[in-house]
Amino acid sequence: MVNIKTMKKPKLILIGGGGHCHSAIDVIEEEGRYQIEGIVDFKEKYGQKILGYPVIADDEMLKELVKEFQYFLITLGYIKNPDRRITLFNIIENMGGEFPTIISPYSFISKHAIIGKGTIVMHNAQVNANARIGSNCIINSKALVEHDAIIGDHSHISTGAIVNGDVIIGNASFVGSGAVIVNNACIPEKSFIKANQFIIK
Repeated sequence: MVNIKTMKKPKLILIGGGGHCHSAIDVIEEEGRYQIEGIVDFKEKYGQKILGYPVIADDEMLKELVKEFQYFLITLGYIKNPDRRITLFNIIENMGGEFPTIISPYSFISKHAIIGKGTIVMHNAQVNANARIGSNCIINSKALVEHDAIIGDHSHISTGAIVNGDVIIGNASFVGSGAVIVNNACIPEKSFIKANQFIIK
């Protein structure tokens, strides 16, 4: 009988070593499907460790990393806009790197929902039936994505935000902590919704 705990896990490289990376590490460890091999961050951080994992490269070394490793996750947070997350995602994908979907075992994901590549669903988030979440998204802790909602690529649904049924959120959008978007609302791409906002249309 195979002991799952002793099986060799695929190696995963994290891109970005800030606060969001800290939270992502916790989810990756709890999910237990990948072994974090190292983190890409600023050159001056070489040799430092982030929650026990070494900074092994900077952005200029992505080409070499993709030759050596297969799996990557963008752990750079959504800082003011998602442009850097999008750029890094596209660079790595175009070079042949792959992006797994990371889902906290403490979240609830309907078996009828679809979660895109490179997206991370954090602790205590909930994604309900027929919801569709794009690639390279962050569904943060305690966020709720209700039935039939659509979240575009490269978007961030922040902590405690509520996206109600049949909502459509365009690509590269940000929904702040505690915001509520009511049923059937359509949010244009690259929107920025502040914390605790209540969105009707």
